[in-house]
Amino acid sequence: MIPVNEFRNIASEHNPKFRVLKPWWDVLSEYLCIAMLMMGVFGCTVQLTQEKIACLPDRISETSDENMDCNHLLQLRENDSMWEHAITKQIAPNVVEVFGRKNDLDIHQYIFINSICYERAVHWYAKYFPYLVVIHTMIFMVASNFWFKFPGTSSKIELFVTVLGKCFDSPWTTRAISEVSEEREDERIVVWRKNTNARPSAVESPDGEDESRAFIRSTSVVSDTEKDESEQATSVLDKKEGEQAKALFEKVKKFRTHVEEADVLYLMYVLQTSLKVFKFAAITIYNVILVPNIEIVVTCIVPPDLTGFSLFCCNNNKAHLFSKLAYCYISFVGVYGLLCIYSLYWLFHRPLKEYSFEQVRLETGINDIPDVKNDFAFLLHLSDQYDPLYAKRFAVFLSEVSESRLGQVTLNHEWPVKKLRGRLYKNTSDRLELHLFMLPGLPDTVFELPEVESLKLELINNVLIPGTITQLTALQELCLIHCPVKLQLAALTHLRETLKVLRINFENLEQVPVWMCTLQNLEELHISGPLSSELSRNTYLFTLRELKNLRVLTLRSKLTKIPSAVADLAGQLLSLCVHNEGSRLQAFSSLKKLVNLTSLELTSCQLERLPSAVFSLSNLQELDLKENRLNTVEEILSLQHCRRLSTLKLWHNSITFIPEQISKLRSLETLDLSWNKIRNLPPRLCYCTKLRHLDISHNQLTSLPPEIGILQSLWHFSAAYNSLEALPDELFSCKRLRTLALGNNSIAFLSPRVGNLAHLINLELKGNRLESLPVEIGDCGLLKLTGLIVEGSLLDSLPSEVKRSMSER
Repeated sequence: MIPVNEFRNIASEHNPKFRVLKPWWDVLSEYLCIAMLMMGVFGCTVQLTQEKIACLPDRISETSDENMDCNHLLQLRENDSMWEHAITKQIAPNVVEVFGRKNDLDIHQYIFINSICYERAVHWYAKYFPYLVVIHTMIFMVASNFWFKFPGTSSKIELFVTVLGKCFDSPWTTRAISEVSEEREDERIVVWRKNTNARPSAVESPDGEDESRAFIRSTSVVSDTEKDESEQATSVLDKKEGEQAKALFEKVKKFRTHVEEADVLYLMYVLQTSLKVFKFAAITIYNVILVPNIEIVVTCIVPPDLTGFSLFCCNNNKAHLFSKLAYCYISFVGVYGLLCIYSLYWLFHRPLKEYSFEQVRLETGINDIPDVKNDFAFLLHLSDQYDPLYAKRFAVFLSEVSESRLGQVTLNHEWPVKKLRGRLYKNTSDRLELHLFMLPGLPDTVFELPEVESLKLELINNVLIPGTITQLTALQELCLIHCPVKLQLAALTHLRETLKVLRINFENLEQVPVWMCTLQNLEELHISGPLSSELSRNTYLFTLRELKNLRVLTLRSKLTKIPSAVADLAGQLLSLCVHNEGSRLQAFSSLKKLVNLTSLELTSCQLERLPSAVFSLSNLQELDLKENRLNTVEEILSLQHCRRLSTLKLWHNSITFIPEQISKLRSLETLDLSWNKIRNLPPRLCYCTKLRHLDISHNQLTSLPPEIGILQSLWHFSAAYNSLEALPDELFSCKRLRTLALGNNSIAFLSPRVGNLAHLINLELKGNRLESLPVEIGDCGLLKLTGLIVEGSLLDSLPSEVKRSMSER
């Protein structure tokens, strides 16, 4: 006999994971197939191991064989003359001795007759019924599992069940669902508290504050009063589990892309189910018709010359058993067919090519789980018939939010506190800075470094700063470079109180954080990105009224005018820098309102003249017009209205002439005219007696006016990269000079009066025509050899005593 386990292996796939794609009707059909197969194997076994038929000649019907049959044998008990053809002998009253009838046939004749009558007289259905049962059942089994073997579907199914099983067993699935459940509970608590305290908060907070908080909530700033406690309670994945979950997200993405494109699996399942329904109808019809042909008594006519008898009555030994099995088999096939019909009904009465995770989104709170279609949807519908929990846990790996949370866990493993502390350094503002570049997220371990004073985030997507930022008690500066950031409410409250400097670089206005305009204690704001095209449409975004303490504002963009929002800062803004990246800045009306402005920088604005709006800034102390298109500065006389102007930078322009009226700028201490096309320096420039820093390098000067000696306050003087051939002796009367840069000119002689510069620290003469240096250079008491920049041959011309004394200073 064949073990039952063998039938199970035939009836189903060897991979037990495929059971998730077998709905209850397929499972029941599978067991029915096993029962029918056992029935067929049993019939085949009986057919092969027992005699098939037993025949005896009929003496009564010899004269009319063609019209006679053996059906009278079935009515033997109803025949009243049962002794009519028997050989009897009366041995007593009412007692008869019966003698058997001999046919004078040997055993070989009987075997021959049995064989020929079985082949010729027994109906084919009665002979082959068990074999038909086996064949039909095998066809049912193949049809039920064909899509598991078909090349176009088997790989997709195998990949699906493998990924589905891993998603179901992944520790990340449990953690993600539990985290969301805790967050939803926290949100309910926060909402309840807000509803409870709604009236008092409305009284205590000003209108502006309420509006700002409402706007912040509308822009996905998360409120999580008890976030820290929930994070500590959540179990932490180890590194291996995190890597496995990360790989699962990639597999799910690839599988979805591959499977959602077609509906091959759906069509194959419909096709095989339709085939089973058609086969069920055919089997039922022909079996019902042919079952009556399984007869117990069979009439067999053979040539009389073989045995002397022409009519034989044969008994089909297995006819009674086979007829019962046939009716039982028809019943099983009927049930099997009803299951197939129900399967077709399930396939067509609902859209199985679409699968909605709406219920899962409501239950788990993960709102970004996408709906799927085609074969992906069909496979999920099938798994729902097995256990809906599979789809719920699988959905976690379709969520981008879940993936980002996993990335956060992985980040925390990759960036421990010790590693982050090793990346701390002092920035240009002398703050202890942590710079994170191109990470998939922001590690939570960042907020375990309380010594961080500046946090710089560059090219990091989807950053959410949690309330744990309150642990960064020293944080004063935040730099966001192409890094959109959202804040939890606790984080926003903390930054409002502590943040002093904010730097933002962006590519589109959507990356500009709305909460920027609510930082009441912010002192410096530096914005770099395309502002001009959207300014008029984002009035709320650029309303800076709440920045009550803002002192420094930098705008790096391509503006056509000074934004009107800058006027909101008229009362407190001290420094404004506009770097226009080579675009023409035309309107300056907003500048007139900045009455307290002390520093103004207009760089790369394509200015051809000094803006008239600048002249009304009476408190202006520093004006920088770098990299413009200034050819003349005739309006420089109007700058005398800026009585406090101490720094004027007109470098990197095309100025050819400086008017004499520059002498009216009595308060000027720093003047930078470098990188222009100036040929002559006006003598009256030297009447700006407070000048301490004068840079006229990279021009076309051929001489310096003798009046240069008037500048007794001069500390730094640079005339490098000009065409000077000689230096006026008066230059060496500026005894406070500390830096004298005269390199790359055509100077052939250096006056011995250079020794009068007792405070000189740096002297640059390289790139001239000097053949020697005056010995008096050693009288510059603060000048060291390291501060003397000349060719090596000139150093060799100095006496050794001079060089030794300069090197020992």
